[in-house]
Amino acid sequence: MTVIIVNFKTYPQATGAKAEELARLCEKVACERKVDIRVAVQAADIYRVSQAVNIPVYAQHMDSITAGRNTGFILPEAVKKAGAIGTLINHSEHQLDDERIAKIVARARELGLKCIICAETPERGAELLKYQPEFIAVEPPEMIAKVSVTTKPEIIRKAVELIQGPLLVGAGVTTGADVQKAIELKTQGVLLASSVCKAEDPKAALEQLLDF
Repeated sequence: MTVIIVNFKTYPQATGAKAEELARLCEKVACERKVDIRVAVQAADIYRVSQAVNIPVYAQHMDSITAGRNTGFILPEAVKKAGAIGTLINHSEHQLDDERIAKIVARARELGLKCIICAETPERGAELLKYQPEFIAVEPPEMIAKVSVTTKPEIIRKAVELIQGPLLVGAGVTTGADVQKAIELKTQGVLLASSVCKAEDPKAALEQLLDF
């Protein structure tokens, strides 16, 4: 089944009560169209969103800390108790070195949390496969919110060739044709954000993504 992960980022249209509303729309479309739609939300919104919907909820980030004196960090146990099933790691807007990635993955495994590790290139994605995440998500940062990654199919083909595992692609995904192309090129789905979160009609935007 095609996987669509909607990253709420810190958009005002996807924060607080609006995060809950948007997640409900995602769930409605998931049920109506029988597709696997998941959401990645801010730490402050995990609990309210996970209580409102039954679709999978991910943190956008968490730290590798253990409980104690860590003001300002995101505790993995708090992420799990709030209702998330996993976390994004190393998004292009929050990149980490390998040491930090390894520590976060280790903490996630301790708690049974899933990891979606982001990579800016297919080559970097292949390197990160050693952490055995649920998905590698290849998103060229220069294309995010600008042009669809599917306009450069050679990037996706390279990712499929090098990673040979559960793969998502993202950056500029806005249409059903974009999703269709990603699937045709043998990915498992897409990671996207603004095309849904900032849409005038998010439900219609999601439905359009599934029209292929």
